Amino acid sequence: MKIITAFSLIISSLFFSQIKVPDDYKKIPDILDTTEYLYPFVIPGKEYEYWRVLTNDPDPDKAIIYESQAPLFMTINEPFPEKGFFQKCVGDSCFSYILACKGGRSVYFSNEQQLRNFIGTVDNLPEAILLAKTYGYSIDTQNRFTGSYKIEDHSISMYVLQSKGCPVTKESFLIKINRKTGKLEAKSNGIYSKSEDCTTL
Repeated sequence: MKIITAFSLIISSLFFSQIKVPDDYKKIPDILDTTEYLYPFVIPGKEYEYWRVLTNDPDPDKAIIYESQAPLFMTINEPFPEKGFFQKCVGDSCFSYILACKGGRSVYFSNEQQLRNFIGTVDNLPEAILLAKTYGYSIDTQNRFTGSYKIEDHSISMYVLQSKGCPVTKESFLIKINRKTGKLEAKSNGIYSKSEDCTTL
């Protein structure tokens, strides 16, 4: 076991030295590592009188993650959908969805593609991180090769990570998002971490 651990550390060190993040890439702020903190920065692709992000928690007060400024004397009481985006588990508080109001009618956004449609053009870094998350990418601000970005007129580029499998394997990627279309291009930088065991519930 010690030999395997030592070998993993050597491989990780070699990987860290091989990835070169250009100097014009900035560190992603630590606070943006939390998905819930991204929603206040979202500028929807279309205009809505009101919108909010919720989880499927049966308690209405606990379900709200974020809500835009609601008009006076307006309430939306709708049952939550059976599925949503960013599925974490099975049961209560396991996924998120957006409930918006347009023209006096409720509109749901309850999967990853619909979340991309809701975001529309990518206006800022938090939207870019949120969009990347819909494709299975996330950030780790502890490393430049998993938490750096560069914003240009027509695109936003980021060094991100993708976790998958059991044991969990972590892989670094350089992604480029077209700000107008939301199209994402990705290039792998290699696997940099692999857990030694696999625990399932």
